[in-house]
Amino acid sequence: MRVAIATRRSPLALYQSRWVAAALRAAQPGLETELLEMSTRGDELLDRRLAPLGGKGLFIKALEEALASGRARLAVHSLKDVPAQLTPGFVLAAIPARADPRDVLVSRHGPALEDLPKGARVGTASLRRQAQLLAARSDLRVETVRGSVQTRLSTVDEGTFDAVVLAAAGLGRLGLERGTPLPVELMLPASGQGALALEVRADDEELAALTLKIEDADTRVAATAERAFCRRLGASCAAPVAAYATVEAGRVRLRVRVAAADGSRVLADGGAADTADAADLGERLAEEMLSRGAGPLITAAA
Repeated sequence: MRVAIATRRSPLALYQSRWVAAALRAAQPGLETELLEMSTRGDELLDRRLAPLGGKGLFIKALEEALASGRARLAVHSLKDVPAQLTPGFVLAAIPARADPRDVLVSRHGPALEDLPKGARVGTASLRRQAQLLAARSDLRVETVRGSVQTRLSTVDEGTFDAVVLAAAGLGRLGLERGTPLPVELMLPASGQGALALEVRADDEELAALTLKIEDADTRVAATAERAFCRRLGASCAAPVAAYATVEAGRVRLRVRVAAADGSRVLADGGAADTADAADLGERLAEEMLSRGAGPLITAAA
């Protein structure tokens, strides 16, 4: 079998896709893989926030078009970029083991958020990160920065920003030992952060069965809870919404937050359930958040 894998062209996306290709070849002797490198709308719009333009789903569309046309049989995504409501005709066939889900502060002023001077400029393209940063430090100037991991790091090295916030998983996969992980109590991760998603056409049962060889059951359960929460809220992956689940001894624990983009209001909740009820747990917490006013916070940030 030969499998063409659709991937974005960024260094991180290529690393992730090569890792998946190697893992699949190890799981299926004789398998041949090739990468179909693609530019997406999200990669091209580097001068503005993505939320008003369709959110991080802009990173997915071109890869799905390659699947639909048959140019590729598999697409590799960062799970946090995959909309909670998947495009009809496609499935997330496998979710490998999650890497570190935390966010990292890369700063010129010390390892902790409190080390930043008053009024420091902090770069991020994420409303989730922006909201939680401002909730902790309302004096900060949080501004949009996009591009590759290396590009964002350079804004700190060159003095454009005092700090940037990046995903620990991305830094780790690129071998970049930079910054200090932020505790989840301060910065709750995005749904799916640290995990990869392997997407195939819904009718490609042969490839779906193969990808299951590198599935991680606990990561799938955690992702199910997190994505159910976001789906019930109707929140895109660009919204100021955080959801982080952990699995232990047959139980899934989910922590969630919805915030105003300026950090002036933060709604937080959490709960636990048997792993079989992961989706129900996410939906239940979403209903609770909606009853407390999460809907207008999400709408206002769009």
